[in-house]
Amino acid sequence: MSEQNIEKATFAGGCFWCMVKPFETQPGIESVVSGYTGGHTINPTYEEVCSNTTGHTEAVQITFDPKKFSYKDLVEIYWQQTDPTDAGGQFADRGSSYRPVIFYHNEEQRQIAEASKEALQNSGRFKQPIVTEIQPAEPFYPAEDYHQGFYKKNAAHYSRYRKGSGRASFIESNWTI
Repeated sequence: MSEQNIEKATFAGGCFWCMVKPFETQPGIESVVSGYTGGHTINPTYEEVCSNTTGHTEAVQITFDPKKFSYKDLVEIYWQQTDPTDAGGQFADRGSSYRPVIFYHNEEQRQIAEASKEALQNSGRFKQPIVTEIQPAEPFYPAEDYHQGFYKKNAAHYSRYRKGSGRASFIESNWTI
């Protein structure tokens, strides 16, 4: 991939363990990194972020080639991994460090995210308002190594967590066509 074709996309949708796999398998994706963003502490740790005192949220930062996979398509995948009506966290994970946020990196991404959110609100898919925040990207800090690629390194634990948290059943009930 040439550097001129590379963009970043950053999404927070609850536990970052569950946000990697849906993106990582798409064409044109160079990397998906679990980490922390949106807070006031430099290089926060997992424990600090979970304490809800740093202002950060767990997120994934995707490096991608928009000529192979568009930002609009990434946003559509994002919605289908989350409960966009729950501002207090996602599924079993509660608190501001698990809030749903689309962090845009440029004006075009902001416009795409806003239009997508409005379309979802108007679709009638959800009775409650779409509360996912759309904010400018802030410094992103990669999470500790043991969080990276968790679904591959700890497949059984990941599967139990995804099901036990309520994420899998919510996605099946609300996003499967």
